[in-house]
Amino acid sequence: MLRTYSSISGDRQNMKFSFRPHWLLLCVLSFLLIACGNDEPEQRAAFTQFLQTRIIDKPGLHIPKLTPEESKSFGEYADHYAVITDFNSALDSSMKSIDTLLQKGAIRSLNDLISRRDDIQAAQQNISEMSEQVKQIQAKADSAHQQLKQPEDLKAVYDKAYDRTVSIPANTLIEILPQITNALNSSLKVADYISAHKAQIEISGSMARVQDPKVQAELNEHLQDLNSHGKTMMQAYARIQTLITGR
Repeated sequence: MLRTYSSISGDRQNMKFSFRPHWLLLCVLSFLLIACGNDEPEQRAAFTQFLQTRIIDKPGLHIPKLTPEESKSFGEYADHYAVITDFNSALDSSMKSIDTLLQKGAIRSLNDLISRRDDIQAAQQNISEMSEQVKQIQAKADSAHQQLKQPEDLKAVYDKAYDRTVSIPANTLIEILPQITNALNSSLKVADYISAHKAQIEISGSMARVQDPKVQAELNEHLQDLNSHGKTMMQAYARIQTLITGR
């Protein structure tokens, strides 16, 4: 009887001991889960500092490319930054030909205006399409921005960076591009008017001699409109440079 009792006691002792590794494993897993959850404040702090020092505090337009180390340190917030970089990549792709188009639309004389009418019309059409593309690109970024879930302290800084890198550039271009289109349209009107009245208009460089007073008055009106739009176009280009450089 004593042996039997001793055996049962031993079995009970072994059964109690056999559960201990499982409890230990649960404790280890719980610790690991807790440790992983503590990364968010550090990631948020790193991302917030990046936005403040690399974008907001710097003059002009800056969209730094993340290093692998920075992307890792931001955790899931790297995807939030991708909303900004994706917008600017799409915008760059849409606007990459703007300088070439503006050069095509530039005129130095009335003869230049008439001989390069097709180039000016192509530039006008392309820039008009750009304006619509910018609106679509901004709408896509705004939609992604609205879906982001951020703590209030990060949201305040992120919204400032988003405004600097997305909203202001997009809104400026949406305002400016139609002004450039109008200037080019004014150039086309002058070219078409001169072509329609070429029998009454003699062109020499930037000067035009007109015998018919009515034609002269109408041409002067078109040229004044062209000069006005030309000044607006130069101001628009200056605003783009100010936006980029901060000066």
